Amino acid sequence: MAAVSQSEPLCQPCLYLTSFKVTVNIRKPLKPVHLSRKDVALEILSLCCQLDVLIRAEVSLLQEQLKQDISPVESETFHTRGKEIVERMKTSLGYLPEPIPELEDYFDAEGLSALFPRVEIFIIHGRPVDMLENPAMDEYFSYVSKLNQLVVLSQQLEDDVQHLGSHKYIAHQLSILYQVLKQFTWYLPFNILKRDIEANFKALKATLVKVDGCKQEPLLPSHFVSWILNLSHSIIQIVSSLPGELSEELMPAVSFCASL
Repeated sequence: MAAVSQSEPLCQPCLYLTSFKVTVNIRKPLKPVHLSRKDVALEILSLCCQLDVLIRAEVSLLQEQLKQDISPVESETFHTRGKEIVERMKTSLGYLPEPIPELEDYFDAEGLSALFPRVEIFIIHGRPVDMLENPAMDEYFSYVSKLNQLVVLSQQLEDDVQHLGSHKYIAHQLSILYQVLKQFTWYLPFNILKRDIEANFKALKATLVKVDGCKQEPLLPSHFVSWILNLSHSIIQIVSSLPGELSEELMPAVSFCASL
């Protein structure tokens, strides 16, 4: 071993040559992509939504650190992900005709500055900040989530009352649906449906009480099955038609898309 350690190497490894560098294209499409002006705007809108959610989550973590008397430290993961999204925005701008605008100028021209002020500040300064006033898009996702809950819960009720061999959980599902409807206090048709649930809930729940010693699973009487089907169909139809009273929270995004 001593002889080997003291002897000269048989050869020296080659130095790194840049000609052998492999370009990483993991985030690039396999086929060439051609985006129209509208496609670019929708892509950047989508990326803004992603980055805004990341910024709000990071701000929440920083505020929690302050509450615990911990010096706030921004996470590397957040900055890495945020920079990736900004780079994807800049790449999307490359599909626009010459002269290609700067990202900040594009935000101002398209009205994205008003919809996503946190995102614009991150693009300029690279820092996650909160706003004194809630921007127009702040309630968009939570509101869409509530509408989606109404549809999904109603569809589940429809399916369960028609196909399950036991209805023992229907009252519980109905109470969850009722709680979601309560969040739309300003919308009269939902208030009417809510009062309809209040009027029928106790009687419906009573039919699902399992008698001691009875092996048969509880099933709803046919008139309650019909009532639930009508109730769920009404909710799905209302949400699907999206009347004006239910679409105000969606208008910032809808107006942006309509202007393209």
